[in-house]
Amino acid sequence: MKKALFILAACIISLSSIKAQKVAVVTNNKPGWHKIGETTADFKTDKDVIKIWGDDRFKSLRIKATDAPVHIESLTVVYQDGEPESIPVRYDFKQGTESRNIDLKGYERKIKEVDFVYRTVPNYKVDKAHIEIWGLK
Repeated sequence: MKKALFILAACIISLSSIKAQKVAVVTNNKPGWHKIGETTADFKTDKDVIKIWGDDRFKSLRIKATDAPVHIESLTVVYQDGEPESIPVRYDFKQGTESRNIDLKGYERKIKEVDFVYRTVPNYKVDKAHIEIWGLK
C-alpha cells in the first residue's frame, strides 16, 4: 500500500512540474534570450534530445555548459513540420562557457526539439556537465 501511494505521489509531482515548465515557456513573449531547455550530460550516452515546449519561434540558439567540461560535436534542430537542420559545433566547452550565436534558417517555423551529439570530458571529480539551450526571439 505504501509503495502504491509513493508511486502515485511521484507521478502527480512529475506531471505538475511538466505543466509548470510548459506555462513558463509559453507565456514569455518578450524579445531577447530565453532558456528553452536543459539537460545533464551522462558518461554513459553520447547523444541527447531536448524537447522544446511552447509556440515560440527563435532566430538564434546559444549553448551554455556548466558544472563540468563537455565536447559537443553537433546539433540537429527539428522543426514542428519535421524538417531537420544539422549544425556542426565541434567545440570543447569548458565549465561556465557558452557558444557563439547559432543562426537558424527556419525562423518562421517553430522548434520541436534539439538533438545533440556530445562527448563528456573525463575529469577527476567525475562531474557531469549541465547543458542549457538558449533561444533568441
